[in-house]
Amino acid sequence: MFKTCIYCNRNLGSNEVVENFPVGRRLAFDQEKGRLWVVCDNCRRWNLSPLEERWEAIEECERQFHDTSQRFSTDNIGLARLPEGLELVRIGRPQRREFAAWRYGREFIRRRIRQVIVTSTQVAVTVAAAAAGMDIIWFFIFGGKKKVVARVRDEQGKRLSVVQKDLSHLQLTSADAVDGWSLVVPYRPVEKSGLFSAYGKGKREAAALTGPTAIRAAGHILPKLNSWGGTDSQVRSAVERIEYARAPERLFAQASETRSSTVKKMSAEVRLALEMVAHEESERRALEGELALLEQTWREAEEIASIADRLLIPDSVEDWIRKQRRKLTGS
Repeated sequence: MFKTCIYCNRNLGSNEVVENFPVGRRLAFDQEKGRLWVVCDNCRRWNLSPLEERWEAIEECERQFHDTSQRFSTDNIGLARLPEGLELVRIGRPQRREFAAWRYGREFIRRRIRQVIVTSTQVAVTVAAAAAGMDIIWFFIFGGKKKVVARVRDEQGKRLSVVQKDLSHLQLTSADAVDGWSLVVPYRPVEKSGLFSAYGKGKREAAALTGPTAIRAAGHILPKLNSWGGTDSQVRSAVERIEYARAPERLFAQASETRSSTVKKMSAEVRLALEMVAHEESERRALEGELALLEQTWREAEEIASIADRLLIPDSVEDWIRKQRRKLTGS
């Protein structure tokens, strides 16, 4: 059972309410589709739980949701706050816009508030230091520029360390791309551990990623570019773009054809749409992996069942079946 966020690697916390799944302080579940997520308190991302750990936990979440009196529901989504501090988000049959508002809207607003607080604090400290005769403004301007903010993998599995300074060089281009588009990721060849965080060293290099690898990398990098989050209207506009494109690859291809290939210079709606669809695509591929595992398990069970069935059939019947098969094949 995982205990850390797959996006920010922070501890997901624990609960004493859901006996079969004591991880997380906020759980989202979809009983119809059999999905269970742990919502990270730090980055607010949704972590899809492993297949083998979710079924009994989902049933328990459903019972807890209906047993509590402190819940708020629409036709499609409900929120329940349990006295023990656990929050449950029940997913019904929401339209994409409503689901996006619940899943991403609060996180984008939270980012905006956090960024305002950070910026205001930096300005206040700089002004106070200047008044005291201390010149530390250069620290706030350049001090964190080489901090590693994302780590992604290329097609060969090589780890690419992306630093804060290089986010402005992230590009989405349609040139020389087999799939019609590629994500050009700037990275530093060497990563060193600092006092409070890791930082990148060496001359900036770039790697062109395509297909699922590019989408997965975008899901890790774009939240750093979208640090100011988005308003409700921007989220709605982003969802409209996703609905119009209908497929993640097509949305990335459309964005690569805009006037500027630099992702930072694209509109906030486009960047938010790319981030949202990248996360949903990564989750979809994870589910495909689960379906493949289920199919493999089913085939193994079917093979065992077939062997068991044949043990009950006399040899004379088996011979007769083989003869009939040969006759049918010959005809």
